[in-house]
Amino acid sequence: MTRLDTVVLPVAGNGARMRPATDAIAKELLPIYDTPLLQFALSEAAAAGAQRIVLVTRASKPGFGSYIEKLSTRPNSFLAGIDVEFVDQKEPLGLGHAVLCARARALPGPFGVILPDDLILGDPTLAEMGRAFDPERMKSLVAAQKVDRDKVGNYGIFDVGKDATVSQVIPARDLVEKPDPAEAPSQFAAVGRYVLAEDIWDKLERTGPGAGDEIQLTDAITALGALHGFRFSGARYDCGSKEGWFAATEAYRRTRLRAELTAAE
Repeated sequence: MTRLDTVVLPVAGNGARMRPATDAIAKELLPIYDTPLLQFALSEAAAAGAQRIVLVTRASKPGFGSYIEKLSTRPNSFLAGIDVEFVDQKEPLGLGHAVLCARARALPGPFGVILPDDLILGDPTLAEMGRAFDPERMKSLVAAQKVDRDKVGNYGIFDVGKDATVSQVIPARDLVEKPDPAEAPSQFAAVGRYVLAEDIWDKLERTGPGAGDEIQLTDAITALGALHGFRFSGARYDCGSKEGWFAATEAYRRTRLRAELTAAE
């Protein structure tokens, strides 16, 4: 397994799709049944072996520090021994810029990125990816999910070639940000988990604005080369939307109730 000593959590977004709730509370602190969304991401980072978790946030989003302090001081906390740090993203310049903001706090070696909005229930996805990442032949490993053709314009889409063998790890030639559905190279979308070689830092420094006039992480990943997609085992929910949040809450509620029933038998 490749060690992911650093895991970056970009959490500076304003949660526009979840308003008006996010006018009162950060979207990452909204509960999925009885557990704040952020806690799932922190737990997944810990399961991947993180020694340091860097939250890229902004000063106007309060609540993260106090919540993490409470988590850290619980008996047998999963955050015990993990250094949690905060970096301020002063301007909303895109995901690539948000990740780059963490550079000065990152430990040497490959690192992970978790987008907390993308909740994946099941086995911890970033740990799965760490086991699959081969630094001898990969520069990046990006979580991949097959989506409907009419949804590809919402994602970065892998160019896997017409004759690619579909397996858990998918070699890819390119990652195209939000293509026109008629021109998309595949239906495999990049979703919110990444394992990145530390070479990405220099690429991000040189990456200019792309789609949406933002610094796109996908542009730097493509420029880096040796790109692979990873078909994860869990079920993904887009908790940046009301529909995804509700579906995740129902799925997690059922999981918790099954666990409670099993424990009572």
